[in-house]
Amino acid sequence: MTPRQPLSILKDLYGYDSFRGSQAEIIDHVIDGGSAFVLMPTGGGKSLCYQIPALCRDGLTVVVSPLIALMQDQISALEQMNIKAATINSSMSSEQVSNTYRQIQAGALNMLYVAPERLLMPEFLRLLDKCDLALFAIDEAHCVSQWGHDFRPDYAALSVLAERFAHVPRIALTATADAPTRKDIVERLGLENGRTFVSGFDRPNIHYTIALRSSPRQQVWKFIQENHANDSGIIYCISRKKVDEIAAWLSQQGVNARPYHAGLSADVRAENQREFLRGEQIIMVATIAFGMGIDKPDVRFVVHMNIPKNIEAYYQETGRAGRDGLPSNALMLYAMEDAAMQRQWIDSSDASDEQSRIQHKKLNALLGLCETATCRRQALLNYFDDSCEPCGNCDTCEKPPKTFDATVLAQKAISCAYRTGERFGVSYLTDVLVGAKNDKIRKFGHDQVSTYGIGKDLSKSEWQNIFRQLVSMNFLAPNAEGYGSLEITHTGRSFLKEKSTLSMREYVKTSEIERTQRSDRKSAPVFKTTADQTLYDALKASRSELAKTQNVPAYVIFHDKTLVELAQHKPKSLQAMLTISGIGEAKLERYGKPLLSVIIKHSNT
Repeated sequence: MTPRQPLSILKDLYGYDSFRGSQAEIIDHVIDGGSAFVLMPTGGGKSLCYQIPALCRDGLTVVVSPLIALMQDQISALEQMNIKAATINSSMSSEQVSNTYRQIQAGALNMLYVAPERLLMPEFLRLLDKCDLALFAIDEAHCVSQWGHDFRPDYAALSVLAERFAHVPRIALTATADAPTRKDIVERLGLENGRTFVSGFDRPNIHYTIALRSSPRQQVWKFIQENHANDSGIIYCISRKKVDEIAAWLSQQGVNARPYHAGLSADVRAENQREFLRGEQIIMVATIAFGMGIDKPDVRFVVHMNIPKNIEAYYQETGRAGRDGLPSNALMLYAMEDAAMQRQWIDSSDASDEQSRIQHKKLNALLGLCETATCRRQALLNYFDDSCEPCGNCDTCEKPPKTFDATVLAQKAISCAYRTGERFGVSYLTDVLVGAKNDKIRKFGHDQVSTYGIGKDLSKSEWQNIFRQLVSMNFLAPNAEGYGSLEITHTGRSFLKEKSTLSMREYVKTSEIERTQRSDRKSAPVFKTTADQTLYDALKASRSELAKTQNVPAYVIFHDKTLVELAQHKPKSLQAMLTISGIGEAKLERYGKPLLSVIIKHSNT
């Protein structure tokens, strides 16, 4: 019989000795029938917060999840531990759906995974009316909020759960939500009488690098070759065309890369996602259409070829790296035109004035993160009302950028935008400042304005650096006419009026950036001896064979972190293997002997 005590379940089924952070408190609260909102960083163990209560409470737990492939992987992982779980989704045949309905009606399931669209169908709600329900778990709960970075109307309609099933506890979980989004989620899901659990946002195993985009393909290729030649990763691009181009280019370099965007057929997207989830050395090149809820723990890097739309999106997307806690990397390449494009998208959207204002504010915060001269992690955590000491695990900590007093130069740049009518972009404004002699400047008479030639002592690249930072600080912003022209914001006008001191990052030549960038950040596990590394590689190979036999992703068998511990501790018996994190009794019975034989074989050589 399945044990009913949470800690026993954790040890016997999941193979862990103790809960982390607030997990135990959340689990006890939900088992006792309480509702909750849980904010916990990716890799922090959110799924345990509803899976263990599902095994302790009587009845069916319904898990709302966004994507079919991710539901199936969750179910595969549960089945490895002999937990009864199933799904109903649009990819299933009518016979398969009917069979699952019979299991539900017979009370034969612990957990049922569904998309919000399925849950809200009248027929499905009537089925649930007749069920003994233990719990509703709403994963990726930020989709509920219109202030969240990935609002979905079907998620907002989940408010029906509080009305129709008031007696059933609800737990909403997400890794990413600022204070307004958290408040909105709680209100929309009727969780005011439940408890809110907010864990820290820090992902200390992720190294953050944000760099100017100069030669993007070469930058990404160098990053992959020097740090992740044998790893899985995700590369985000801003358009479908760029996704196709980068995926094709990587394939030409001999890399196993797959594209993913909404322009591909559903079958191709599903196949590419399946290959990514099950592969161990594969790169997914994608638009932001890919990634929500990705449960692949061995993603070792995430690259952004352009800036995302806000810090929440950046945190969520970079958080797909290193879910297993092993060292991983996040690289973002950016340029000023990214900000102009994002602002135009906001202004051309159907969003209300209030929502557009919030989106602009969030974009400004992201641009500030890009240009900060202080610790990236501190800036990132401060956005979520969290904090840390300088981390030593980001580019600005490792090589702090030099700063200078930019007060007078910023005044000159903003004044130049004003004197030329706030109708021109950076390139033209720079020409005016350095006193360029060209027909366009003479045509508009801007060789006669007071700011013409007052910046001759700086190069065009140095002025472009100043303009980029003025945009990131929201002193200048693309105007409604588009075409890259800049106008002075309220913040910029206040700066000119108040004459406050302003500090900026010094300009660094691209060649110097490339020469000083660290390239020794290998994210593969580091072992004390080559013998340990050899054993680890052999364990990975054995795991791959087991995964193929079971037709499941390799990480469903065991996470890389578990294999690292096996290689380091080299248990000599099946009983001793139970001391390794991630090995419970069910998995020991399934996979203990083949992996133990690998360990013994290598110990005897």
